[in-house]
Amino acid sequence: MTNVTTQFITGFGGAKLAVHVAGPQDGWPLVLVHGLFSSAAVNWVKYGHAARLADAGYRVIMPDLRAHGHSAAPHDPAAYPEDVLVDDLLALIEAFGLEEGGYDLGGFSLGARTVTRAVLAGAAPRRLVLGGMGLEGLAGWAKRSAFFIDVIDRFGTIKQGDPAYYAQQFMKVQAIDPVAARLLLGSVDDTPPDELLRLTLPVLVVCGEEDMDNGSAPRLARRLPNARYVEIPGTHMSSVTQRQLSEAILAFVAE
Repeated sequence: MTNVTTQFITGFGGAKLAVHVAGPQDGWPLVLVHGLFSSAAVNWVKYGHAARLADAGYRVIMPDLRAHGHSAAPHDPAAYPEDVLVDDLLALIEAFGLEEGGYDLGGFSLGARTVTRAVLAGAAPRRLVLGGMGLEGLAGWAKRSAFFIDVIDRFGTIKQGDPAYYAQQFMKVQAIDPVAARLLLGSVDDTPPDELLRLTLPVLVVCGEEDMDNGSAPRLARRLPNARYVEIPGTHMSSVTQRQLSEAILAFVAE
């Protein structure tokens, strides 16, 4: 079993952010950002992805986003300015001394939104991985966010059979703070399709064959100047449990 260590860095506004690291100290850095209401432990460690990549020699760097996992979940609205997750990710890149072209960067779902906007804001990885993301998901955050805000506003009262039930239960299992989560949802920005033309680095778009939660992943890959699409088994929720996710990432970053 691969050893995972945890350290804390300082994000926007002084927030303490947990970062979990696996793999050799001198391995090629690969930063992976989890999805909404998940954590590094669930998205990357639990189903063997971190171990698979670390065993291949990569230094896998996995933050818990603010209001998730072991990171701070402040209730002050001032702690959630526009694109605060991007600010936090840029702070991580600086804290770990990651230099231009000297690391790879990836994310799943909300993590994919975050890494996309981080590159547009100046982050400079060698390669980029966008998991569980389609073209419409990057530009249409308001609709997706409204669904989760409804879950938060009705939290604890949603019954089985309601489309929001499983999101509520996942939030309970993950011990998500509803107040912090609601504030965080309001900080996430859209990325207009034309902005994607600025992403000229190599990009892997990897998505479950039954996953349309964030729109069309093949359309996203076609929109990007230098991207490929890899389909893996599963839905938005189940695709992260499939070994094919990290196998696709490994094949891409090893080129």
